[in-house]
Amino acid sequence: MCGISGIVSADPAEAHMERLRSMTDALTHRGPDGEGYWQHPSLPVLFGHRRLAVMDLTPSAAQPFSFQDRYTLVFNGEIYNYLEIKNILLQKGYHFRTHSDTEVLVAAYDCWKEACLQYFDGMFAFAIWEESSKRLFVARDRFGEKPLYYAQTTSSFLFASECKALWRAGVSRAPNHLMLLNYFANGHTQNALDGTLTFFKEILQVPPAHYGIYEYRTHRFTLQQYWDLDSKSEARMSEEETVEKWLELFQNSVMRRLRSEVPIGTSLSGGLDSSAVAAMIAEVQKKSGEKNLYSRHAFTAVFPGFEKNEQRYAETVAKALQLHHHTVVPDAEGLLKDWDKLCYHQEQPFTSASVYVQFKVMELAQQQGVTVLLDGQGADETLAGYSKYIHWYLQELVARKQWGKFQQEKKQFQQHQLAFDWGTKNFAAAFLPLLTSVSLESKERKRIFSHPHLSRDYAHAHYDKYFSIYKPPVSRLNDILYFNTMQQGLNELLHYADRNSMAFGRELRLPFLSHELVAFTFSLPSAYKLHDGFSKWVLRKSIVPYLPGEIVWRTDKIGFEPPQQQWMQHPSVKERIMEAKKNWVAQGILRKSALEEPTFPVSAYNLDNFDWRYWCAAQMF
Repeated sequence: MCGISGIVSADPAEAHMERLRSMTDALTHRGPDGEGYWQHPSLPVLFGHRRLAVMDLTPSAAQPFSFQDRYTLVFNGEIYNYLEIKNILLQKGYHFRTHSDTEVLVAAYDCWKEACLQYFDGMFAFAIWEESSKRLFVARDRFGEKPLYYAQTTSSFLFASECKALWRAGVSRAPNHLMLLNYFANGHTQNALDGTLTFFKEILQVPPAHYGIYEYRTHRFTLQQYWDLDSKSEARMSEEETVEKWLELFQNSVMRRLRSEVPIGTSLSGGLDSSAVAAMIAEVQKKSGEKNLYSRHAFTAVFPGFEKNEQRYAETVAKALQLHHHTVVPDAEGLLKDWDKLCYHQEQPFTSASVYVQFKVMELAQQQGVTVLLDGQGADETLAGYSKYIHWYLQELVARKQWGKFQQEKKQFQQHQLAFDWGTKNFAAAFLPLLTSVSLESKERKRIFSHPHLSRDYAHAHYDKYFSIYKPPVSRLNDILYFNTMQQGLNELLHYADRNSMAFGRELRLPFLSHELVAFTFSLPSAYKLHDGFSKWVLRKSIVPYLPGEIVWRTDKIGFEPPQQQWMQHPSVKERIMEAKKNWVAQGILRKSALEEPTFPVSAYNLDNFDWRYWCAAQMF
């Protein structure tokens, strides 16, 4: 886990070591264990690297890493199945001088070129200079766990793990107003139709599951998608076979993510997902008999007195698994104190105070000396963990005319007191998915142009009817799960997770995002995700032997929610929000009437979280 940067240029004046060092220094927090630089002997090509040593701690595995005098690599992330890939390459005649996944990665590229990406189970963003072809090859992992930004001029191509490194190189920080408009009105931080867009006009990103090639001779950069989820086919297996296979893949994912030469712990919210990860770590250790570096330290944010405090559940899990349990209590005073640092590391506007909660958990892990944490992110998007998915599932049953099952499931969700909308519009949506998607797009468009504060001139100037808003036609539950996993939703959470963990030099690993596990999950019929009034059904069935029943069969999903509404009533927070609104009025983005309204505190996941967005975005631009 590291920070990477690079410059490839036709103009030597734009590719010099001072500029590269400035870029790399901006990423020091991502790699506190060392730094390295490489400069091509005759071309204006430079790589920089900040190291967080996790696999093979010796200097021989340091980067930039050269291989056979043919390739130079800078790499951020982990290839969890590097041992399995290494065995394949050994049989093909390759030899290795380190015990690192870094060397395996570049050897795999030498062996299979772009096809090497199909072999990797990992989180990664990397760049390889290929000497023979004089080209730069860059790639990003399937779900976007690790970031990779770039900026291109007429003569240069620059890349880095974070935007701040590109700003150090002189790239403009000017906002992308299409993104900013949709953030203010609808709370979106991604563009579902163009995965390269960021909040900054001059900075783009390599989308998840893509690689890019920059040809030095022509100075052309092209992107290509190398992987996609199959959301259409359905596996035909018995319930017993399905649960057994799902558990096997989950265990294998956890096992690979325990490979480390530094201490490992877990994030523990008290919810099903993080609890399942902690339980599976214990089971993997028991089955393998291996003594790895799992420290049994678990980290939880708690909110005494808040109705959505999950402390009791986290303590139940910690006691059952005999974990060393550490807690932190984020509050409004802390948010104000940490605000500048939080925003500095996030780099782009974020949607709620829940981001700060994870920030404090990572800080707590640093204080306890635990470098790597396993976490439960990804399960909600792939296994239909949010209550918003219930109506999509019910609509699928209606569309398939499974009336008896529809009535039974609807009743059971209601009995579990899960909040979901259902009415005549949902019956219509079941049979008219394309019309429904158009209607939902129209609804979001209306939120832009009927927004209570946004300037009409600003909205009309920056709204794009082709790229601003997209809602997919949903005929099956998998359609909306695919959208939230691959297009809009999950990548936002992964951005938060990467920045929060890297702010403290921690590495966050996500067992639910093994691509093999996700692909199998998507091949399952919807009833294995929502069933008998429960979400994430196959996970619950798989984890029954390993967790207390009150955790396995919980239905009151909290969703890492802090008391944001209470925090927003703090006098200093209200004062800062008002200053932010003045800033946006001065720029012609908000109407002057916005200043006449008092601060409107709302909960973290409220759709009208406008004041939070004004405050957050004002810190970024």
